[in-house]
Amino acid sequence: MRGHSLWLSVSAFALAYVGPAVAQAAPATPAATAPSTGNTDTTTASGAIIVTAQRRAENLMTTSVSASVMSGKDLANKGVVTVDQLQFHMPSVTIDNFGQGLEFNIRGIGKAETNTQTSTGVITYRDGVATFPGYFQEEPYFDIANVQVLRGPQGTIAGQNSTGGAVFVNTNDPVIDGGYHGYIQAQYGAYNDLGGQGAINIPISSTLAARVAFFGDRRDSFYTITGPGGAPFTGNPGDVREAAMRFSLLWKPTDNLTILTKTDVDRLDLGAYPADPFTDRFQFLPVGSGIPNPSFTDLFHITANSPQAALDKFIRTSLKVDYTFDDGIKFRSISGYQTGRTEYTADLDGTATADSIFSDRLDETIYSQEFNLISPDDNRFTWLVGAYGQWNTYDYLSPYQFIIGTPAGNPATEYKLQGTNPQRSLAAFDQVGYKLTPKLKIEFGGRFTASHTSNDISVIQFGVPLLDQQSAQSTNFSYKASIDWTLNRNNFLYAFISTGFRPGGLNVPVGLGLPDPFKPEHITSYETGWKATFLGGHVHTTVDAFYNAYRDFQVSIGFPTVPTFSIEQNVPSTTQIYGFEAETQATFGGFSFDAGLGLLHSSLGSFFATDPRVASTLPCSPQAGPVSVTCINLTGREQSYAPNFTFNTGVQYEFDLANGDKITPRANFGHVSSQWATLFENPALGDRLSSRNILGAQLAWNHQSWTTTLYGTNLTNQHYVGALNSNLDFAGPPRQFGVQLMKTF
Repeated sequence: MRGHSLWLSVSAFALAYVGPAVAQAAPATPAATAPSTGNTDTTTASGAIIVTAQRRAENLMTTSVSASVMSGKDLANKGVVTVDQLQFHMPSVTIDNFGQGLEFNIRGIGKAETNTQTSTGVITYRDGVATFPGYFQEEPYFDIANVQVLRGPQGTIAGQNSTGGAVFVNTNDPVIDGGYHGYIQAQYGAYNDLGGQGAINIPISSTLAARVAFFGDRRDSFYTITGPGGAPFTGNPGDVREAAMRFSLLWKPTDNLTILTKTDVDRLDLGAYPADPFTDRFQFLPVGSGIPNPSFTDLFHITANSPQAALDKFIRTSLKVDYTFDDGIKFRSISGYQTGRTEYTADLDGTATADSIFSDRLDETIYSQEFNLISPDDNRFTWLVGAYGQWNTYDYLSPYQFIIGTPAGNPATEYKLQGTNPQRSLAAFDQVGYKLTPKLKIEFGGRFTASHTSNDISVIQFGVPLLDQQSAQSTNFSYKASIDWTLNRNNFLYAFISTGFRPGGLNVPVGLGLPDPFKPEHITSYETGWKATFLGGHVHTTVDAFYNAYRDFQVSIGFPTVPTFSIEQNVPSTTQIYGFEAETQATFGGFSFDAGLGLLHSSLGSFFATDPRVASTLPCSPQAGPVSVTCINLTGREQSYAPNFTFNTGVQYEFDLANGDKITPRANFGHVSSQWATLFENPALGDRLSSRNILGAQLAWNHQSWTTTLYGTNLTNQHYVGALNSNLDFAGPPRQFGVQLMKTF
């Protein structure tokens, strides 16, 4: 929940609602990201795609990792400005924005429950620093060098442990002796969208350079909202007002030493995350009855009577120090400090008749430190050792600024929370590689992690004060073993086995006592792949197949004796997720084409649970049931937000004009198949979300240093449910179009 729920797990839905309303954030209208001009670009002069996510500069086509890479130019061509839009341009990626929280899932794994205690399975890094794990995720993409998305368990090479994958967002670095250069861009589009961004490289001396980048956007709401009795809604309907700035400083006093620091400051006022009850989605009630539903309405025409607000403010500073010894060994230090405040208010029932509200104000502060020693890349024997620490504290502000009210102020139905939730993760990792022959290489990596979390929380639940002062800790050793075989310069095969884990955590007070903590989740992943280059390097393809087995898979279900509350529990038997992926990129002169697809199958292990949306007093053991009207056997059910099929493609042609100008039309299409929003798979309760089919197009005219672009996103204007939470539908963004003007210098 965008409100960070320590609420964590408590989806207190007093009366008839499952949890706090968290809404689908509406991404800003696409604004072209400037072409990469720093020293972190992903493509060499020969066309090889370089990935740096594993702490080395590696050719993607000869590295045993499944990854999708987009340069700053790619982001501009595809109109990607926020993380939400990546799902339409990469296979096996699903992003569901619930408003104050965001679930980034890769291969069906990430975070399906928005709370602070459940760690995410997909770690997002900004310039090498692991960012807020699930919140403050609407940070816009501007002045980006590249985005690298790695699929599968990560952690034996860099940063934080993850089970689903990792996302590395790298911004453009300053360029020493690069002169003054940069870009400035303005745009105007539908919904009165007015935005701008830009960056400038500032040479200071022969060893020092700076870069300043900025972003701003204001847009009117996508929604038409009416208040009680059809009167105008007096709250914020979701008007966007965003501002962000980044300052970077690069110092290279010697050939051996490089120091890079970056500071981001963001104020993202998204106005609100409007949503309406899932029942308004159905044309007939009961579903299939033929009886017209009197409340049937479009996703963007809703009612509300509670105030709404959504404001994120945060600062992040990173410091990266690289020192290369005379023998080629590199020492690297990456330090991070992040602090932010999120403020959120929502109409919990999504109507103008009932009086339910969710509101919170929460601070989050993260300190992180990583050390690496990295051997030279060109040795037969390579190695890397590292250590990582992260300290993350959530502070639910007092006095009781986390409120679920039905209505607010009524002690009989109100839930309030305050306190702190500090978390700590410490790890040591290493990886070694050895070339048995010039074409055959083996690698092995290991990671030991110790995690700790504690609650110092006080709750007032329906007038009853409750205290939560407990802690939990977990340790784990995970590993990765791989074999690489370079058949020839155009064909590369790999296979590996890797393990990973997500730490356990605490459930907050529910009913008359504290629920039990939930245990860590463990994964064993098997993957094999083939990477090939055809037609003299003009076509690159990658295919892979994977199988994941999970023990103690973490899921959010109804508390067995008070099912109107949600807690985190573990599936006692093995959960399986497996699939296949393929990507291709082709370039022939002015013509370029790219495509990707992902096939996924998920099957929950043996497990019984009570749907928290259905009132029940019947017993329901997760291990034994018994099956009843409300105690449901979930064995074999699909993982939530894990579509079986994803597909994306893009095509463009660059026409050279006689005067040196260029005109480039481009079209992009992304498909995410239908998916379940909960494990209970109840279509009558809105659990089935229909497929997403998003078509976009651009027409760019380049004249010397000026580029004018006409753009359109979601051209078919598909109105789709992007997420279901608290019995509310959160819509994905509708059709948008406009014009951009960019000047490079």
